[in-house]
Amino acid sequence: MPTFIRRATKIDEPALSRICLLTADAGVSAEAIHAYPELPGLVYALPYVNLPSCWAFLLVDKTSEEVGHENIVGYCIGSLATRIFEATASETWWPPLQAKYGPLLELDRVVEPALKDADRIYINTIMEFPPAPDVQVRFSPAHLHINILPSHQGKGHGKQLIGKAIQHLKEERIDGVWLGMHPRNEKAAGFYEKIGFKAFEGAPEAVVGITVEEWEKLVDQARN
Repeated sequence: MPTFIRRATKIDEPALSRICLLTADAGVSAEAIHAYPELPGLVYALPYVNLPSCWAFLLVDKTSEEVGHENIVGYCIGSLATRIFEATASETWWPPLQAKYGPLLELDRVVEPALKDADRIYINTIMEFPPAPDVQVRFSPAHLHINILPSHQGKGHGKQLIGKAIQHLKEERIDGVWLGMHPRNEKAAGFYEKIGFKAFEGAPEAVVGITVEEWEKLVDQARN
């Protein structure tokens, strides 16, 4: 059965968290570098089905004949308003996570399982999530994240997810979007370049964007 795209809800949190973990190490699985495997999803996936201004689309491969079973293999998630996302997350999302994970960073505290370096990086991010630079928000108030499991990469699904996201942005009268990627993820960089994302003036390393107008021109050119 072919894949399809649908909206995500809070019920999909386990799938979002799993996909985030399996792509969190510059595009490959981060299972081996985390003692607390929930951390990548808590930072970069689950907020988008819990906070206002956010949207989330899932890539589903319904290969099972089992009624009601879905094989979720990717997602494209984001916020229409990055500053609102940041403010709301500071008020409601980060505080309980800070209370839960912050004590694990205390010196001389023995924790089980022991923290790995990647866990420490994510917990520090939870403790002080960095706001997006102004130059990115000036380019567009909207940002996104996209992750697809390796089994479904290179088949055009990424472009389909991005297209769905940009259509949603257009309906919400947003004229562009940006994203950041890990500098080591050369495969992702090549994908974004191929579908029209590019660096914009003042953007930090590994941050690229595209306008709705640019996307639509590329889509029209591909049809002709």
